[in-house]
Amino acid sequence: MKADGGYKEAKIFSLVLIPLLGQYVLTLEETGGQRLVPIWIGVNEGNAIGLKLQDEQLPRPMTHDLMNNIFKTLGVKVDRVMISDLRDGTYYAVISLMAGTRRYEIDARPSDAMALAVRTETPIFVGEKVLKKCPVIMKPISEDEVEKFKQNLQNLKPEDFFKGLDSGPAAQG
Repeated sequence: MKADGGYKEAKIFSLVLIPLLGQYVLTLEETGGQRLVPIWIGVNEGNAIGLKLQDEQLPRPMTHDLMNNIFKTLGVKVDRVMISDLRDGTYYAVISLMAGTRRYEIDARPSDAMALAVRTETPIFVGEKVLKKCPVIMKPISEDEVEKFKQNLQNLKPEDFFKGLDSGPAAQG
């Protein structure tokens, strides 16, 4: 499904902890397609996303739960999360909020945007320009391939992923 402004809908395909780096790799899957977008995120944000994906309930709200509670109390709806750009190996995101008839677009880190999206059940979109800049990774089709993909992620560092890329279309290998 295409969104307004050259965006494609995506969903979280995997979330893998890389213990040696103290980071997670969150992989988005293009809805209705086979492209995957890996995004390196911090351990705190990865834990926040993972806890929600596993339906873990903590006794007190975490930061993203607090944001969600504030938005609900004020009648603000998180409309969508958009991965809007990829520059110098860094992804950028925008959180689109609706307050009545007014729309607000808030700059955010993708990790925070997705931690909020999983709590609010908000759709995630990836910009076509991001998909063009990002190295092409095709979605594995079997469970064995998914496990092999997760194991391969364990050996990658963020800078390895972007080696040899320019600002143009991604090289395929």
